[in-house]
Amino acid sequence: MKLFEKDTKAIIFGRQAIAAQGMLDFDFVSKRETPSIVCFVSPDKPGFERLFFGSKEMLFPVYKTISEAVKKHPDATVMVNFAPSRFAYQTTVDTINTENIKTIAIIAEGVPERETRALSALAKEKGKVIIGPATVGGVIAGKFKIGNAGGTTENIINSKLYRPGSVGLVTKSGGMLNEMFNMIARNADGAYEGIAIGGDRYPSSSLVDHLLRLEEIPEVKFLVMLGEVGGLEEYKVVEALKQGKIKKPLVAWVTGTCSKIFPTEVQFGHAGARAGNDEETADNKNKALKESGAIIPNSFDDLPEQIKKTCEELKSKGIIQQIEEFTPREIPMDYETLMKQGLIRKHAEFINTIADERGELSYSGVPITKIIKEKHSIGYAIGLLWLQKKLPDYASEFIELLITVFADHGPCVSGAHNTMVAARAGKDLVSSVTSGLLTMGPRYGAAQEESGRYYLWARENGLTPQESIDYARKKHIALPGFGHKVKSTKNIDWREKILIEFTKKNFSSTEYLDYCLEMEKITTKISDKFIFNIGGISGALWLDLLKSLGYTDEEVKELVEDGILTSINVLARTIGYIGHHLEQNRLKENLYRVPYDDVLYWLPDEKDL
Repeated sequence: MKLFEKDTKAIIFGRQAIAAQGMLDFDFVSKRETPSIVCFVSPDKPGFERLFFGSKEMLFPVYKTISEAVKKHPDATVMVNFAPSRFAYQTTVDTINTENIKTIAIIAEGVPERETRALSALAKEKGKVIIGPATVGGVIAGKFKIGNAGGTTENIINSKLYRPGSVGLVTKSGGMLNEMFNMIARNADGAYEGIAIGGDRYPSSSLVDHLLRLEEIPEVKFLVMLGEVGGLEEYKVVEALKQGKIKKPLVAWVTGTCSKIFPTEVQFGHAGARAGNDEETADNKNKALKESGAIIPNSFDDLPEQIKKTCEELKSKGIIQQIEEFTPREIPMDYETLMKQGLIRKHAEFINTIADERGELSYSGVPITKIIKEKHSIGYAIGLLWLQKKLPDYASEFIELLITVFADHGPCVSGAHNTMVAARAGKDLVSSVTSGLLTMGPRYGAAQEESGRYYLWARENGLTPQESIDYARKKHIALPGFGHKVKSTKNIDWREKILIEFTKKNFSSTEYLDYCLEMEKITTKISDKFIFNIGGISGALWLDLLKSLGYTDEEVKELVEDGILTSINVLARTIGYIGHHLEQNRLKENLYRVPYDDVLYWLPDEKDL
């Protein structure tokens, strides 16, 4: 009975992209016209999986449930179940109870024996076939590949699995399945089909089940079986041979003959690979198989010779005909593989010089552990990320001082207002904070940008403080960084005083601050509210900080163009906006609507339109 054909289609449970890509690569080299995979099932991650069929990228749907996948793809007859052992039972039960899935491969190891037996009974009742658990799957040469069976594409080609041979193979071990494929390709005309039943003590389908199935397939001319020490599965094969149910030549070997040299019972790799009594030893199994008519080599090393001898005898009798060879398609190389091998090169899409998370996280080359162990502050980290400099203590402290000073200017400014309105409209934190940040500009929250640019231009062009004021008046523009609606020479903004005192005490250069203070002496004669405001001071002090850190005039100008002057304000204001959002939610404030008396309605008469 054939479980798989050239047009067999499968559903994969679990987003096993690497295994799935291997299946599609097998399909491609085997010259299948369509992919063997139709969809995936992943309860936690529905959506789409992107895979290649040759050089063509394809989208495969990922469903939340098995029932949905089966309903959408009634032509699928195979389920490759990659569910973890704790979920393997229920997912397999769900699959067995579907109408169109006929064959299920359970890849997981560690499925409880009680559950495996229950699955076997249910599958038998429903007329379904289970391969596994604890299996790598199998390969039907040139037709279908289960999961990772057969290994890499290179191994598939070397083992001639891209086209059918004459040998039916059944093993317990998945790893040895690949080895046997290679052995058969070297000593015969290749495998027609190879199945690994799994290394558990009670596999759902046995060695004899698959041998009897292969016995019925005309294209299979002789059989190869690789058993192992432990269990009694091989004795079922002995009985089938004695009863004449297996008529085709069977080359067999049971591994684990070395167990007799150990003084105590040895557990080999698989759960079922240990002999609890003499009957379960490899030597006794090989003896029983030989007595029942199987072709048994003297050792595993002689197995290739027996396979070759059997194949040649069948060829001489005309039972095995010459197989028509063809050149398998070549799989296009993956970009990542070519890059690793140094065969191609490309320009990177982005350049990153400030952080590297590929090993230990580092900022501008300084490991995060060093930053923390040396107890550096957030100002130091900002210096590494924004300026790529290890800032001296005074510079780090100044940045933190700016963050504190600019963190919030109360609820009435436009940024805080917008944040509060958005929060009261039920928006999430990110949306509320963003709505506040988007109000920042030359009129609010980013005055230091315009101010700094103006002071930089004025100094660069040699303007005196009086000339700077006159220029602004002549151009009919507001003098950047000067004037305040609330603060004045009589109502001092103490933030300004704190920043000026810190700068005078710690900076080596205060040329821009001094320049603006000279301007203030002139402007306050015009009006006591025409003061050097907090935005202007911030812009001037940023310029002085950069000069104190050793930046040239050109470097300062470039940093200003990059947006450095607004950076601290954006960072600091975010802190305040977060506070306003949390507060509005904490107070359970309702949706805000502008009162009618805050709006002047001044509509034209209809007759004037």
